[in-house]
Amino acid sequence: MARSALTGTRIRERRMALKLRQADLARAVGISAAYLNLIEHNRRRVNDALLEAFAQALGVEPVSLSEGAESALFESLREAAAGAVGPGRAEEATTAPLDLAEFERIEEFVGRFPAWARVLAARQARVAALERVVETYSERMAQDPFLLDGLHEVLSAVTSLRSSAAILVETPDIEPEWRARFLTTITQESLRLSGAAEGLVEYLDEMEAEEAGPASPQEQLEAWLETHAWHIAEFERPDPPAPEDLIAQAPELAASAARELARGYLARALADTRALPLKPFLAALAETGPAPGPLAERFGVPMACVFRRLATLPEGCAGVPPMGLVVCDGSGALTLRRPLPGFGLPRATAACALWPLYEALSRPMQPLRVAVEMAGRLPQRFLTYAFAAPRGTPRFDGPVLMEAMMLVIPSPLAASAPARPVGTSCRVCPRADCDGRREPSLVAPR
Repeated sequence: MARSALTGTRIRERRMALKLRQADLARAVGISAAYLNLIEHNRRRVNDALLEAFAQALGVEPVSLSEGAESALFESLREAAAGAVGPGRAEEATTAPLDLAEFERIEEFVGRFPAWARVLAARQARVAALERVVETYSERMAQDPFLLDGLHEVLSAVTSLRSSAAILVETPDIEPEWRARFLTTITQESLRLSGAAEGLVEYLDEMEAEEAGPASPQEQLEAWLETHAWHIAEFERPDPPAPEDLIAQAPELAASAARELARGYLARALADTRALPLKPFLAALAETGPAPGPLAERFGVPMACVFRRLATLPEGCAGVPPMGLVVCDGSGALTLRRPLPGFGLPRATAACALWPLYEALSRPMQPLRVAVEMAGRLPQRFLTYAFAAPRGTPRFDGPVLMEAMMLVIPSPLAASAPARPVGTSCRVCPRADCDGRREPSLVAPR
């Protein structure tokens, strides 16, 4: 974890905000008050173990002490710096490689040139957004049968035109009858090419219009949940509204299928809220941390209920990090995607086979806790909890339908700690050497 020169200052500010004495905080973390005084004046560095102790004693996340409110800005600048020279692509780089020491001066850069730092971070965000657009279109081109057929029709017509024209050019003494046949073929193939191109352009225009808003029912539901930050605050009231009332006020749920998905989601969310009331749940969370197992045992609820509740807590809860959630059925298809910055979730293609989510499907009812490192310009560490169980009420004469969930939490693990390397999906994963690769990557160096 990167260490900011102002870590001590943030520890002091948080301690004073909580009205704690130096002696009390020093006793809580197991150091002397004199040593704490040196830390708070940024005259001693803080290692990982001590930072964790400070974060626990002060009720915050370690990253808020190590990087503070500028964490997102620092992260964008690190990503921009890491992308200057990608692995195995030094010959294509337009800038000189950054020395490792330069990464330690990011905070100095932000302090001396804050406006330029924000400009660079905004540009990096724009580049990342455009890369996501390219990935989305790449996925769609790989999966869309109409698009593939349209491209094949265009290429087929072009090939026929080229061969007919080449014969006419390379054979000056061709008989008039055959010349007329080839000219007829060229005319027909030209009309075919024109029609195929017009149809393809029209389809691409429609596809671009659809990109302005979610297309599938699942995307409509997730977009609507995003407007609520994935937390239905109305359900926390003593007299929560009926799910149908919330759906009636949601213009984002345009399709009837999206509204049907929303009914099922809201029914589960309401049941989760009743089973795990917010105040008792947050109190238990402060004691146990975001570990689903102890929380499920404490409240006597299914593991899936805890997973969903953790991933949909209101924003700004003290000491609660943001969490992502991925749900899949027995086929491996993603049925719910609660995104988390830095952990990419594919839209059209299959996800990374190395995700603990899929490992849980092969080990039903066995909880998994796995640290992972998501591939990218700047690989990020996450802690994942995965669990799979039968969906619905089992029947003696019916099939066993499995559902797996994976909770994703930002991890403060040091770079030396073991973590499973994973990606988003094979087509956009930069890891060239991967045991789980199904197809060649569009971005991995060759």
